[in-house]
Amino acid sequence: MNSVALRVVLGVACAAVPTFMAGGWVSGAGTRLAKIEAGDVVEDEADGGEVAIASAADEGYCSGDLRKILRRVLQSCGLLGSGEVRGCQPVQAKNVATMTGQDFNALFLPLSQRAGIIQFERDSAELDASDSALLDKLFADQRGASYFFVVARSSPEGSVEHNRALSQRRADSVMTHLRSTFRDPDLDREVGMLWLGEEYAQLEQDFCGWSRSGAADKCKPKDINRSAFVAWIDCRL
Repeated sequence: MNSVALRVVLGVACAAVPTFMAGGWVSGAGTRLAKIEAGDVVEDEADGGEVAIASAADEGYCSGDLRKILRRVLQSCGLLGSGEVRGCQPVQAKNVATMTGQDFNALFLPLSQRAGIIQFERDSAELDASDSALLDKLFADQRGASYFFVVARSSPEGSVEHNRALSQRRADSVMTHLRSTFRDPDLDREVGMLWLGEEYAQLEQDFCGWSRSGAADKCKPKDINRSAFVAWIDCRL
């Protein structure tokens, strides 16, 4: 092989290296993401140690199930720069959570000191002064977290369709208040919303001890489910 031909062959081989490397990186990233969503440990091939799948600010509540749901909510039910607020209603929420309502709520029990419950009046989606004060306090206490969860519900009075729409209006009220009060340029990439109506993940009496707006004595199941659960969640996805 003459020198010109040799240079051509070497040039083609060198040009192909980045393509093969990029393909390997993409494939490896996909595998890692699948393992992370499944809650598996991901090993670092370079040194044999564990890759940090959570930032130093991550908390103990960042389980594999919570990461999976958070990612699905932010992708499918939240606003990720598309230009308009979206969310997931009860039928979609069941697909996002892929678990029973009781198990879904249990994921958030470790956030009892971090989250709050915005209680609405019956058949209302309006925030009163108590609601706004608690929402402002919780949203301002970001502590470096990346994602704000809004999970709106309704009590069982009324039709299923009415309660779906009511819980959506409650989620929208929270988002509208945050948008007008904080004017956070990253808000659309931080907030994930679910509206669950009366059909999925009803709160039980155990949540009455959480920070919540409204009258202290109004915490029967019907009261606490006229609400929006809100919390900063500090999990790396």
